[in-house]
Amino acid sequence: MSMYQKPPLVGGDDRLIRVGLPLLRQEPDACPAGRALRARPLLRQQPDRSRRKPAEDFAFAPWGRLLDAVEYAGAALAEAVVVPGNVRDCSDAHVRWAVEAAGTYLAARAREQSVRAAAGHPITRPVRNQWVGLHQLREPDGRGADQYERTAWGRQYASDDGSLREIWLPSIDSVKRDRPMPEIAAAAHVAATGVPVAPAYGKRARMPAEPGIRPRRVRIVGVGLGDGSTHVLADWDVAEVEHRFTEHAKALMAHAVDGRATRPGQDCVRCEALSGCPGVPRVSGLLGVPAPRRPRKRRSVSVSDLRAYRDCPARYYLTRVLKLRDGRAENAAIRRGRAVDAWLNERHAARPWTPCRYAPLPESLPGLSAGELPAALAMLRRHRGRCPLDGLSVDEIVQPQRRLAVYDPQVDVVVIADCDLVYTDRDGVVVRETKTAAHRFGERQELVRTYPQLALAVLLIASGTLGGEPRRSRVELEVLREDGARLEEVDPFDAVTLDQSRRVITELATRWTVDETYAAAPVDGFDCTDCEARRWCTAARPPLRERAHRATGEAPR
Repeated sequence: MSMYQKPPLVGGDDRLIRVGLPLLRQEPDACPAGRALRARPLLRQQPDRSRRKPAEDFAFAPWGRLLDAVEYAGAALAEAVVVPGNVRDCSDAHVRWAVEAAGTYLAARAREQSVRAAAGHPITRPVRNQWVGLHQLREPDGRGADQYERTAWGRQYASDDGSLREIWLPSIDSVKRDRPMPEIAAAAHVAATGVPVAPAYGKRARMPAEPGIRPRRVRIVGVGLGDGSTHVLADWDVAEVEHRFTEHAKALMAHAVDGRATRPGQDCVRCEALSGCPGVPRVSGLLGVPAPRRPRKRRSVSVSDLRAYRDCPARYYLTRVLKLRDGRAENAAIRRGRAVDAWLNERHAARPWTPCRYAPLPESLPGLSAGELPAALAMLRRHRGRCPLDGLSVDEIVQPQRRLAVYDPQVDVVVIADCDLVYTDRDGVVVRETKTAAHRFGERQELVRTYPQLALAVLLIASGTLGGEPRRSRVELEVLREDGARLEEVDPFDAVTLDQSRRVITELATRWTVDETYAAAPVDGFDCTDCEARRWCTAARPPLRERAHRATGEAPR
């Protein structure tokens, strides 16, 4: 434990430490310093940045407000949805999802409570105030903190006599049965030891005059909002809660609070220290678009996001911002590409690394059926002759699936790039993108437009973000097919290529940067049939076949 030092350009009260469940997640690109800062919620960027949010970006927000109206105020769901405040800043599609999810949740709750009552167990009722594990000190400790708070976001319930408390944790689609034990233990400990506090994100929690009855038992229940599935993640007495918390979560909380190293990634988006962080590359104007007239909350974007937005702004918003998907299975081509990528990443990450030509091909690949396996194996065989590790010195650095995060302060956007492979080659740096395809991709014409990930890689290398000797640095495209393969090299310092790359990224980013409603219909030719959010979308078009029949006047067969 050591005294916390505020990052540059950050001010506020650092004596409050608040740890919620997300800070316990062991994610590979998590930033230790960023999460330690998030654990101190009263610290803010100085001068402050815009936090305007023209469209709601938290999927559960309207769902939670609708449930508040039903569970706390006794309103019917149909009545709650017509109250503007419950669905503010939400698109029609988002509201449709929230109403459907709220109905599914309430039905799951009623069903589960009915089963418990029939078995003789006590039923539970909604609890309005949030349980907070609250620890107040007379003097600041070695971290400089004088108040600690532990929270667990979810729906809260208690039995009439207070002996049983429950927290229900929602998932967008099906119930998440594999939640990490540290999160379950931390949530259970909040339920077991927390005092009821009025929601107060921007201020300190205050010990209530009536702290309430401490429970004897705690349940953590997972629930899927897509299908109403439920799963009891924990059903423990308070002694078991304390044991599990000490064993699985306590040390992780201290680790999250004391992190100091910086690691650029998705955490940069909400970090109050980003503007002064020395660990994050900054390329002003990377997206090639001017600052918006009305500043807004900081966002992240990837090339895949921009391509999705280009095809259909509504789908981008629903599936990539809100993460709303109906759980349908991916098609065979996507599954095959994912399986091939996963095997290559595993091979390239092995240490000591060896060229793929020396590795036996797998007998199976996750997610692929026996009938789908031969095509994927054929692609892996084609890769062997083009493996970047073949002939590479053992002194070089090889980083598969390297995540890059670059800040464009001109638009206050963090640009994320998940590169298939980044490696060094005789003082140069190489970014390789590997694609799987069913057919040949045609002539070599402006590859950076066909594959915009290459355009972003060109801009990142040319800007010096990745370092490397310019004369030896390059971008590579490897296309694997069942019947062949192709390897192309792109020079990031070629003037024509650099100009093409800037133009590609700017064209993709221009409308996305200023869009505040995401209401536009899909581009002509886009087929909504396989869209994971079509069931809620108000901009969806009829299937292409149906539109063709309408145009010709023929009835569909």
